[in-house]
Amino acid sequence: QVQLVESGGGLVQPGGSLRLSCAASGFTFSTYTMGWYRQAPEKERELVVNITSAGNTNYADSVKGRFTISRDNAKNTVYLQMYSLKPEDTAVYVCNMNIFLAIATMNTYWGQGTQVTVSS
Repeated sequence: QVQLVESGGGLVQPGGSLRLSCAASGFTFSTYTMGWYRQAPEKERELVVNITSAGNTNYADSVKGRFTISRDNAKNTVYLQMYSLKPEDTAVYVCNMNIFLAIATMNTYWGQGTQVTVSS
């Protein structure tokens, strides 16, 4: 029922910036986290950042100071603003949402992913 739709990926030169968007639909208010994972070829999927329904954020060490997550509650959308992009940031970025239904009960949803390529 929950659908996550990402946008904003593309090709950018090293040092450039991009803003990714993830719009969520098909859910009612609940306790949740939303965030971004990324996966590069031949690499394991890794958490980039997430944000809780209370507004707390958690960033991977590799992106601290360069990436910023934000949320627009009216639009049910989260954004990932990426600055100072590096070639090693190249990956498919996938939006994630975890909805907590009860104690020790969680539903997980994934978007389709958007490609970010950092190259000269």
